[in-house]
Amino acid sequence: MDGLKELLEGLHQNQRTKGHFLGLLHILIGRTISRSDGTVLSKGITWRDVATLLRLVRWDPEAVREVGVNPDTLPPRDRQRYWFQTIAQADVASQAAIQAADRLAPILEKVGYKVSPVGK
Repeated sequence: MDGLKELLEGLHQNQRTKGHFLGLLHILIGRTISRSDGTVLSKGITWRDVATLLRLVRWDPEAVREVGVNPDTLPPRDRQRYWFQTIAQADVASQAAIQAADRLAPILEKVGYKVSPVGK
C-alpha cells in the first residue's frame, strides 16, 4: 500500500486528477496498477483501504463534489467515514466510472504508472 500512497501523494501535490476523481476511485478499487517497470502496486483494494489512503494523503474534501456528493452531508471530523461514504455514493462500478477511469489512465501513464483495462 506504500506504493499507492506514493502515487496518491504525487497526484495530490500536482493536482493531476482534478476532474477525474470518479475515475481514480474506480482504478484504485477495481484495476491493476503497476509502475512502468512492471512492478505491481495493486490489483484493486477495498473501499476501506481507499478511504484510509485518501485520509492519509489529506485529499481535498471538496473532491466529493465531482462525484455528486455534498460534503455537508458527510461526517466532518471522521475522515475515514467521510471518504468511505463518498465511495459508497459514487457508483464506482458504473459505466460512467469506467469511462472516467479510461480517461485518467493516460494521465497516470505519463507519470510512470500503468493501469489495466477494465476486467483484467
